[in-house]
Amino acid sequence: MSFKKLVFSGVQPTGNLHLGNYLGAIRKFVALQEQSDCIYCVVDMHAITMWQEPAELEKSTREVTAAFLASGIDPKAHIVFNQSRVMQHAELAWVFNCVARMGWLNKMTQFKDKAGKDRENASVGLFAYPNLMAADILVYRATHVPVGDDQKQHLELTREIAQKFNHDYSDRIRDLGAGVEMKSGEETVHGFFPITEPVIEGEATRVMSLRDGTKKMSKSDPSDLSRINLTDDADTIAKKIRKAKTDPQPLPSETEGLKERPDADNLVGIYAALAETTREDVLSQFGGQQFSVFKPALADLAVDKLAPIASEMRRISADQAYVDAVLKDGGERASALAEATMKDVRRIIGWLGN
Repeated sequence: MSFKKLVFSGVQPTGNLHLGNYLGAIRKFVALQEQSDCIYCVVDMHAITMWQEPAELEKSTREVTAAFLASGIDPKAHIVFNQSRVMQHAELAWVFNCVARMGWLNKMTQFKDKAGKDRENASVGLFAYPNLMAADILVYRATHVPVGDDQKQHLELTREIAQKFNHDYSDRIRDLGAGVEMKSGEETVHGFFPITEPVIEGEATRVMSLRDGTKKMSKSDPSDLSRINLTDDADTIAKKIRKAKTDPQPLPSETEGLKERPDADNLVGIYAALAETTREDVLSQFGGQQFSVFKPALADLAVDKLAPIASEMRRISADQAYVDAVLKDGGERASALAEATMKDVRRIIGWLGN
């Protein structure tokens, strides 16, 4: 027996979705659904680790759902839902709070970045966020997770939590016939949770700001010119690319020439990702040319790829009843899968009444 291939991933509903969310996550979701069973989640429980205005959270949750659907995710063939509909995420997160070690969480760089110098005032939820992320994935016993570069560390923690749970409860899992034999280092254990694999591939897995190629594209950047929002129309997309920061040198002919030029590297990476090609191919076409030539080509490409998604997002978002029905149906199907996992987890750890 082995674990059935299953893809899980999620996106936070915390403001405008942008090009980085699309290239780093949502477009991968669409491609993966052609090869695997997929569960895609709007992670509204994660969102409240930082204060959210409730009405805005509701709006953003529906907007992310609309983006999933507009980009081509099929909610009938796969599952699309918002996290808070499935209570088992929080239940398994508590189990993982008791499996994960403080030292593991103290190494998480995202907590340090988000908490900043005011660490003592950060929420416990922000600190324990990676345990909930592990629960999101493992409550479905997902085998593969498409993630951006910034989430690799959290996925490694998910793997550590799964390994420790499998090791600690190996005999119990064997006695209950609830898992599979698997390798843990040099040791063979009876594992209940898979050791989930990250899916990180392609160009522009980390899209940078259009105003500063050393900083990640972010919905929290005060300058709207720093990002391309998925809701931007064609004129706005073209304008933002025209105004994107560059340097005075022509584009190099080799990728080596991009190493000390973060703004140029970012734009070339975006072109490569949108064209579904490589930086090398882009530079073979535009190497030696000025940005006055490259930017209009990039703008045309971005408009061609993104404007139809923006239009479809607006159409879907206008039908709130449809969006809510998708989330309700997905939540019910996800709950059934999650409960099947949790029935076994409760038996494995010795909780009575299950």
